[in-house]
Amino acid sequence: MAVRQYAGMDLAARIYRTSHLTGTFTLRSGRVATEYFDKYRFESDPELLRQIAELAAAAIPPGMDGLAGLELGGVPLATALSLLTGLPVYFVRKEAKKYGTERLCEGGDIEGLRLLVIEDVVTTGGQLVLSTDDLRAAGAVVTDALCVIDRQSGGIDLLAQSGVTLKALFTMGELEAAAATS
Repeated sequence: MAVRQYAGMDLAARIYRTSHLTGTFTLRSGRVATEYFDKYRFESDPELLRQIAELAAAAIPPGMDGLAGLELGGVPLATALSLLTGLPVYFVRKEAKKYGTERLCEGGDIEGLRLLVIEDVVTTGGQLVLSTDDLRAAGAVVTDALCVIDRQSGGIDLLAQSGVTLKALFTMGELEAAAATS
């Protein structure tokens, strides 16, 4: 992957320095980690989010009809990608709301659409598998997912078992290496 510059630092190093925390953290998977990537720190920085979206736009597989941003971290990423690419964005909840439209996926009808699932950080891939199953049950075609950070904890393999190819902009190892050399 080409090195992207951000304020004199490559993009991977900037993401690491902006979002890497140490301590004790319980992950969505239930695993306990001593380091954590606080994705809201890179998603809330407009310049950093723009550069991530530009890199992600180049990684979108051909033939996609839309972007499915997973609640909550995938939503700003998918929205930024939509602005850059012109692809419509759909917002995928972890569970359907109990009021209003009572939909799991907001933004329009997805039946028959080929959607790229967008996530921020992937650890085991469990939520991506659940959300992919939900999107498929609603009639979408899902074969690919894109994330910013792969924590290299089995997510790629679990998604492959569900027929989904995960592309990560960066692995945890790449972020660590970039931060160490900058």
